Amino acid sequence: MIQTAEMLKVFSRHRGDAIVVPGRGGRHWVNISTRPSRDLPLGDPAMGGHAMFAFGLALARPQDKVVLFDSEGDLLMSMGVLPTIAEHAPANFYHFLLDNECYATTGGQPVPNAKNVRYDQLARASGYQRSYAFSNLEEFTGAIGDIMSQPGPVFVALKVIPEVINEAIGRRPKWQTRTRVQAIQDLRKELGIGEVGA
Repeated sequence: MIQTAEMLKVFSRHRGDAIVVPGRGGRHWVNISTRPSRDLPLGDPAMGGHAMFAFGLALARPQDKVVLFDSEGDLLMSMGVLPTIAEHAPANFYHFLLDNECYATTGGQPVPNAKNVRYDQLARASGYQRSYAFSNLEEFTGAIGDIMSQPGPVFVALKVIPEVINEAIGRRPKWQTRTRVQAIQDLRKELGIGEVGA
């Protein structure tokens, strides 16, 4: 299995100008990203919300690569997102799945059938043209450059080591350095988009 922070460090070397929705990798990404004005850290939206948000962003910004770091818990709450993304086939969408085999945000409860679900195959069966699965960092490191050079939608399932924090959400360490509003304002400025209503 892969350490999420180490995988994100490898990815960061291939990011380019992509807009990143760090999802469940956010608490590591905030310390790794060199382009925070092109990041949209959403924190903990309702489970299942990251993929639909990032997919909508990819449709709205077809000239920009959009990279999402989703989780299997989120995906299982909204499986309809896979065929929806595949049908629209945004060529700028890169869907990475952090599969830690548990619901880490809510205390580490096991995901049903966690060791047997092949999320890359679910994505392929839903219509993604390219899907990959990695369980070690070396193989991922060797492939990420090629993955990011291909047109999307691309799906990449990553087996990652669970990082469960058994604290009430309000008592957990705060990793976000900007509010959601600030993050969106920073991205709008970065992309040269005027204020809403301006």
